Amino acid sequence: MIEPGDSRRGIRFLVSAAALVLVIGGIYQARTAMESSLIAVFLAMLGTPPVLWLERKRIPSVVAVLLVVTGMVAILLILGAIAAAAITNFYHELPAYQARLQWHVAELQAFFASKGIRGMDQVLLQIVNPDKALSLTPSLLAKLGSASKYILLILLTVAFILFEASSFPVKLRAVLGDPRQAFPEFTRFYVDIERYVVIKTLVSLATGVLIGAWLFILGVDFPVLWGFLAFLLNYVPSVGSSIAAVPAVLLALVQLGIGPAVLATAGFMAVNFILDNVIETRLMGQKLGLSTLVVFLSLVFWGSLLGPIGMVLCIPLTMTLKFACENNKGTQWIAVLLGPEAPAESIPPVPKRRRNA
Repeated sequence: MIEPGDSRRGIRFLVSAAALVLVIGGIYQARTAMESSLIAVFLAMLGTPPVLWLERKRIPSVVAVLLVVTGMVAILLILGAIAAAAITNFYHELPAYQARLQWHVAELQAFFASKGIRGMDQVLLQIVNPDKALSLTPSLLAKLGSASKYILLILLTVAFILFEASSFPVKLRAVLGDPRQAFPEFTRFYVDIERYVVIKTLVSLATGVLIGAWLFILGVDFPVLWGFLAFLLNYVPSVGSSIAAVPAVLLALVQLGIGPAVLATAGFMAVNFILDNVIETRLMGQKLGLSTLVVFLSLVFWGSLLGPIGMVLCIPLTMTLKFACENNKGTQWIAVLLGPEAPAESIPPVPKRRRNA
């Protein structure tokens, strides 16, 4: 027999599921605006520590924000110019790489034919297709050009967020009617998010510099481009570093041979292991509060919902979702599922159902 309480819980679950589907659909439809907003929030988190530091040095808030935003503009212009120049040069050299790649494919075909293995030419052409690489670079340049349309809007949003950063707690206390109200849980959550963004940025920057320097030592063409790619993709958890290694190692193989390609692979593995698995883990500790499975699933979910920006920001977005669930009694179980393994004593017992007389 179905009890009234069970029926109400079932109705609430269906309503919540329907609302969740509507919210996800709305986010997907408005993903262009969401991407710009998320980039602005990401840059604002990077800019908040220097703004607060300048304010502690008794520099006016307006001047501090303008200095930080100006610094961001300068860095973005420098990185954009370097990346555009490297991609353009790489595009001009692609025909030569295409010829070398076809020569290597012909050698492999001859090798397999000498061993009596037939039909490998079609397989090799499917695995290594220079035409795909040739069409990828113009599309990448087009995407960079379209992204530049939103830079002004993003920077203005960053400036407004930074202007409001120091006064937001005061406004929240005024709304609550208590000028001494403290927000320890929210403060801890914001500090964890900001800590993750800052540490991840520094580690990604070190990764890009070391990868670029190593490829330059090996003599691989366009080391700045591959270092920049390693810097960007290092934000993507689990798979970003591996994806960044593929084009650089492939170019080393085509340009220099098997030996340098193996050394390039070893360099990627060493840098990623030391920086990601040792230094980054030690700096962050257990601050993420997310299980390994949730990190991977969040990468898939936010990536499919918001594209590359969702893949980059999947960890902060999932941490925000976990924080929201933790502070609602009805959704605390979701926060437990998103978090790491919980000790058995922290899980509340399931209440026994009373039987009807």
